[in-house]
Amino acid sequence: MCEIIVNDISELRSAAKKFLEYAGDTKIFAFYGEMGVGKTTFLKELCREMEVEDEITSPTFAIVNEYYSKKYGQIFHFDFYRIDDLREVYDMGFEEYLESGAYIFMEWSEKIDDILPDGITKVIITQDDKQVRTIKMEIN
Repeated sequence: MCEIIVNDISELRSAAKKFLEYAGDTKIFAFYGEMGVGKTTFLKELCREMEVEDEITSPTFAIVNEYYSKKYGQIFHFDFYRIDDLREVYDMGFEEYLESGAYIFMEWSEKIDDILPDGITKVIITQDDKQVRTIKMEIN
């Protein structure tokens, strides 16, 4: 397990760098955390660290955004917040995304826990009352 402490938003870039170093060859990440804890903000910084040149936005309404990095290749950013039925996930071809070999970052993963495959990396972001964030990564 890896644990990264972020005391201030200015530390997000270095946190993203540490995250990628620890992740190694891992490509599928399921993010967990309360609303407003900074999942999307951290993912934006992570994509910047991965040298994504596209505009990085929350896929809350689109459910998935696709980015490209010359260094890392294709990146899919999912936000399952609006998912009410797992059939929606199957209908969008989620299994094909998982098998694509691309990097996959998923927010609100708890909504689809029942269909997540074994071997994905769980990332739990918490925040204390002083706004200090902890990013825990568990590579399975």
